[in-house]
Amino acid sequence: MKVVLLGAALLFSAAAASAQKEQPLPKDLPPFGQEKPLQAPTVKESKLENGLTVWLVPQPAFPKVSFSIAVAGGYTADPKDLPGLSDLISATIDQGTKSRNARQIAEALQSAGGDLSANAGKEGFYITSSVLSSKSADGLSVLADVLQNAAFPDNEVALAKRNLASSLEAQEANPQFLASRAMAKVLYGDSPYSVISATKESLAAMAPANLRSEYARRFRPDRALVVVVGDFSADKMLATIKEKFDAWRSPEEAAISVPPPSDAGPEHAIFFISRADSVQTTLSLAAFGPKRTDSDYEAAVVANTIYGGSFGSRLTSNIREDKGYTYTPGSNFSASRVTGTIHTSADVRNAVTGPALNEIFYELNRLATTSPTEREMSQAKRFLIGIKAIQLQIHSAVASELSNLWIQHLPASEIGDYGKKISAVTAADVTSVGQKYFPAARVAVVAVGQENVVRGQLALFGLPIKPAP
Repeated sequence: MKVVLLGAALLFSAAAASAQKEQPLPKDLPPFGQEKPLQAPTVKESKLENGLTVWLVPQPAFPKVSFSIAVAGGYTADPKDLPGLSDLISATIDQGTKSRNARQIAEALQSAGGDLSANAGKEGFYITSSVLSSKSADGLSVLADVLQNAAFPDNEVALAKRNLASSLEAQEANPQFLASRAMAKVLYGDSPYSVISATKESLAAMAPANLRSEYARRFRPDRALVVVVGDFSADKMLATIKEKFDAWRSPEEAAISVPPPSDAGPEHAIFFISRADSVQTTLSLAAFGPKRTDSDYEAAVVANTIYGGSFGSRLTSNIREDKGYTYTPGSNFSASRVTGTIHTSADVRNAVTGPALNEIFYELNRLATTSPTEREMSQAKRFLIGIKAIQLQIHSAVASELSNLWIQHLPASEIGDYGKKISAVTAADVTSVGQKYFPAARVAVVAVGQENVVRGQLALFGLPIKPAP
């Protein structure tokens, strides 16, 4: 059946091949300039006696300092009966400490020229702040207080629960959120990696006591990183960090260990979520890709950019520019320490639900069966390196990038190696990862829309059609 589907997708889309032929650039456009290597920042690494890792990036000139603190253990470390607890921890961690209330925390940071934000990911927490260089010690004092002494006041937790419940209700009216939540279950089953948010039931069950116990268990210096980027003296900043965090101690119990999810591919089937009276179908396709530490990670990044990860991609050219099936199609390749996924999404009119899925299958199989052109390779690599170079002009982006690398167990030097590895990717590398990760027969499909439309138009693909988990 897989071979038949591969052949069918290519056959049904034969006409699309001519539409995908490269069009020459206008003659009056100047040629590309010489490609410049990515200029990565220099990171000064150290570790305190209590196990806290410190990465400093002095960049004098602009008088601001950006902090990013990463703590291992996000959604995947939440108690099984309280999925999404990390969202509530993030929403309330700055709402009071043993010595400051929420207003005092906000005012202290404002007087330093900044504020604080916290969010949770699958594998970690991230707390960030940017302040004036002259007030960096004051800003760090507040961050250190929050990291070591968060109190989770009952009234603030109650308010945050109401806000998160309202936000979840709004999200559940969004078909893309519904598709993402269902796809996480399709890919990861009962693994903690299937959690992308809290549920109504888990939110209702969460209490301040849960937050305090999880905070005490997870927020520990031997599982944390402090990144500082901006205008400061490295020696003075390190001394200040030692002063503010020296008393922080890890609990005696071992740190949380989360088992990796199964690497078995998802079922090649169509999972639907019925959405009555919907005028369009939200299509979500996903398959496993390389992990962040795999040797073919960068090749997969380039391959995904050619396939659907940029506005000039094959997928956008096909189902947006050529056929007008959708306005914002695209693909996203996300990789973490233990898993990676290649995810395609498109909101399409009901009438073209089947044809749109057919073209997505075609483009996946085309990447799996044909080599990229020299122009596609050049454009993809220039795009990726250029975007990263722009991002790394911002202190807060550098701090966040380093925090993500640490959570994924990668060295600080990876921030500089990334551009070199992208530049070194060859057409043969892209062909190899295309064959390995992109065949349409590897993907699971989630469709959110009218059930009669989904069943009527997608039955022709010969795949099982079943309710989403």
